[in-house]
Amino acid sequence: MVRLPFDDEHAPLYSVGQVADMLNVEQAFLRRLDEHDVVRPARSSGGQRRYTRHEIGDLQNAIRLVGEGMTLAAVRRIFELQQEVAELKAELARERAARSEG
Repeated sequence: MVRLPFDDEHAPLYSVGQVADMLNVEQAFLRRLDEHDVVRPARSSGGQRRYTRHEIGDLQNAIRLVGEGMTLAAVRRIFELQQEVAELKAELARERAARSEG
């Protein structure tokens, strides 16, 4: 069976207008999140932002955190720390797997 782009949560398929409508936010807010390096979508050949389903989930989290009073800088730092934790967990899992094999 052929895998279609919308099957891939990392395929950049959604325009800023579509995502703004989905999340009930202003397009300008999504552009600010991009400018502040909170969520950086891919760009089409024409330079338009294109969001993935994965990024839309990140946007939902960012919107929630901003709603709780976080600044965009704080949201960006939270996302960075979450990524570091995920990487460290993966490294730890690899180390544990290597020890159990040896």
